[in-house]
Amino acid sequence: MNTEQLLQALRWRYATKVFDPNRKIPAETWSAMEETLVLSASSFGLQPYRFIVVDDPALRQQLMPHAWNQRQVVDASHFVVFAARTSVTEADIDGWIDRIAEVRGMPRDSLAQYRSMMTGMLLTPEFQPQAVHWAARQAYLALGNLMTAAAVLGIDTCPIEGFVPAEFDRLLGLPEQGYTSVVCCALGYRSADDKYATLPKVRRPKEELIRHV
Repeated sequence: MNTEQLLQALRWRYATKVFDPNRKIPAETWSAMEETLVLSASSFGLQPYRFIVVDDPALRQQLMPHAWNQRQVVDASHFVVFAARTSVTEADIDGWIDRIAEVRGMPRDSLAQYRSMMTGMLLTPEFQPQAVHWAARQAYLALGNLMTAAAVLGIDTCPIEGFVPAEFDRLLGLPEQGYTSVVCCALGYRSADDKYATLPKVRRPKEELIRHV
């Protein structure tokens, strides 16, 4: 892919309002989409989130009234709820240290300084009340990664913040798992009836948004 093809894909992308409910993302393509979530960047690499792919049509119907009855919830091929950790614990950090040691084949003791850096920031009384907001920002990084990858592959997306997190949390059983929903994303293929698909993309001039110093 060259630079023009990349920009073309991003100009083609828009927040899809009407999905074609009869078109589904192929399984192999969706598997790649899930990998883009796994490969997303996060602070310390901790990945303080979970991605809930809601496959059950009945559950999607239950969620829709708590998302301002937006049809994307039920009509899109796939619907993902991004859930952030509500707190960070020493067990979370130790589990991540164990994972690094396992994957990279290195002694756990060699990661002591890295562990100390994480605990020194994430376990402080000052940080803990902000933990869920920090985790939510990491989830948004993954959302951006997913949407960009989808555009490159010709898959439509619609990020959704218009929903009631408490109701989503209840229906998905998130509180007992230590998570809360922060944003959603519908993915699939635009309907021919979506009038927004042909509207010119409106953005501020680059010169207004980007500053070189």
